[in-house]
Amino acid sequence: MKNYFPLLLLAFFIFGCSSDNNSNSNTDEAMYFPPNNGSTTWETKSISALGWNANAVQPLIDYLQLKNTKSFMILVNGRIVMENYFNGHSATTAWYWASAGKTLTATVTGIAEQEGFINTNNKVSNYIGTGWTSAPLAKENLITCKHLLTMTSGLDDTLGDDVSPANLQYVADAGNRWAYHNVYVKLQDVVAQTTGQTWTNYFNTKLRDKLGMTGGLWVNSTEGTRTYWSTTRNMARFGLMALNKGKWNGTTVINESYFNLETTTSQSINQSYGYLWWLNGKSSFRLPQSQFQFNGSIIPSGPSDMYAALGKNDQKIYVIPSKKMVVIRMGEAADTVNMALSDFDNVLWQKINALYQ
Repeated sequence: MKNYFPLLLLAFFIFGCSSDNNSNSNTDEAMYFPPNNGSTTWETKSISALGWNANAVQPLIDYLQLKNTKSFMILVNGRIVMENYFNGHSATTAWYWASAGKTLTATVTGIAEQEGFINTNNKVSNYIGTGWTSAPLAKENLITCKHLLTMTSGLDDTLGDDVSPANLQYVADAGNRWAYHNVYVKLQDVVAQTTGQTWTNYFNTKLRDKLGMTGGLWVNSTEGTRTYWSTTRNMARFGLMALNKGKWNGTTVINESYFNLETTTSQSINQSYGYLWWLNGKSSFRLPQSQFQFNGSIIPSGPSDMYAALGKNDQKIYVIPSKKMVVIRMGEAADTVNMALSDFDNVLWQKINALYQ
């Protein structure tokens, strides 16, 4: 079992100052998308051109380096404002997304639905057959694709990452309990089964290639899960698509109505969770490996409209519509090993806020 305890430390930060900061980020400027031709071309925007505080840059960089960061990017209107690499990492080095990659699965599931292959309201067993869990058949048949998207499968989250049937055990009826669980990966099996393609091929054709995310690799684990690896810029491309609610340079990759569901409270138990995206600015939240409810926002110092892809050891995609901003962080755990949220998020956003306050 992994140690999830450090996640609970975040609860001690929920009384921090909430942030609805206004920035001079030229939000009327046209959105930019880097070309999809494999070139390194990517327009930039300087700190001074944004009217930001140049004196706040070095303290942010120092903090990132102190906290085991490998790469960090800020985009505003799609243009690179900051791009920094540390500890031997570079723009061409791949790193793992960890659970931040759950949002890739959520998006591709939506693409399969808009193409008519699946209906997320249907039970999972419609697509991959029965016996994919060890739950009683009647209970297994309660679990829909939407329950996997929202972490409300009702399956036991205390048994580790293994998603073999023997390890997927019934705890509660689907929809009645929120618990962070790797069983979401079964959506990849649903997509593969219904499209007649491998998960990787469908993902590459329908998402990766449309965003110009060259390279990238799904790595299989012995526990039945897959982890995505890519460069920082490719992670930023996905974040830019997310900022534009499923569109890339005028092309709809995933329809906006579905994307809005991804980034809106998806169930009544954890207000701060959408379809495998974390949501900031809500009145309460729950954390992995916990059935406690905490009051306040998950990242008190972060913008209230922010949605985020968060992964083990502080892999981050922050998307802030009000600022037309995307922030990426890849690296080792900032402090102790953690699975998604940590106190690092809150302190990092204090440093980011200093750029434009």
